[in-house]
Amino acid sequence: MKHLILDGYNLLYRARHSMFHRSGDHSTVYAFFRSLRPLIEKMNPDVISFVLEGYPKWRYDLLPEYKGQRVRDDKDNFRAQKDKVIELLKACFPINIIRHPDYECDDVIANLVWNKGDDDECVVVSSDTDFLQLSALPGVRIYNPIKKSYFDPVDFDYVGWKSLRGDGSDNIPGFKGIGNKRAMKLISSPSELEKFLSIDENRQLFEKNKDLIGLREIPDFFSSSEQTYTTPNWPILREHFTDMEFFSIVNDKSWGKFIATFDNLECAPLTTLYG
Repeated sequence: MKHLILDGYNLLYRARHSMFHRSGDHSTVYAFFRSLRPLIEKMNPDVISFVLEGYPKWRYDLLPEYKGQRVRDDKDNFRAQKDKVIELLKACFPINIIRHPDYECDDVIANLVWNKGDDDECVVVSSDTDFLQLSALPGVRIYNPIKKSYFDPVDFDYVGWKSLRGDGSDNIPGFKGIGNKRAMKLISSPSELEKFLSIDENRQLFEKNKDLIGLREIPDFFSSSEQTYTTPNWPILREHFTDMEFFSIVNDKSWGKFIATFDNLECAPLTTLYG
């Protein structure tokens, strides 16, 4: 079985700035669905999981300023458009929508990957490099939808390396004077790393950063996660798309091709698809 796992918010923000973006109240909705079909055609999966964010209170307890530098604007009514995309996915598409209330999307995706069958293939779609933690696992590939290419698997301790240099995108501070090269030199030399960490405050920050950056196993993952899945409802979807004037999708020539993309997808409980 081939699993296509979509980093939901990553793709939604990509749609906000997509080449398919256009003016109007539904610009992000249009760009998202206009981009979805070619992605699925390229990957040809058996199962699609669209993963949403929860609230990782434990990360904010470790670092109250976690992601605190991010500016969230709603100039283009993005929140309502994001909600519209999720509403349509839940109501009309044979796609599994998955969320855990207490964990980030990244952790949920990692748990899906860790629970796949031994012979299954997983493609994670996201431009977030934190998924490189999964890249060396058998049958797992990480696809960057911006560059339209797969990430190369890493052959080093990615979490340790990033814990040394920090992660500006999540507001996680690294060590002063340590950039990519110095972090790689340390992580590649156990003796040099241990010497660096012999200073208590260095070890404390390093271990804290590893907790923040590392993907985390979720207890009782299958029973504690929220999942929505449905059978296709193409007539209702076409009504919505028509109301939003997505004529390039709903015209008679394009519509059949659009919905045929989703013909063979499987929607089922997580315990059936994984584990």
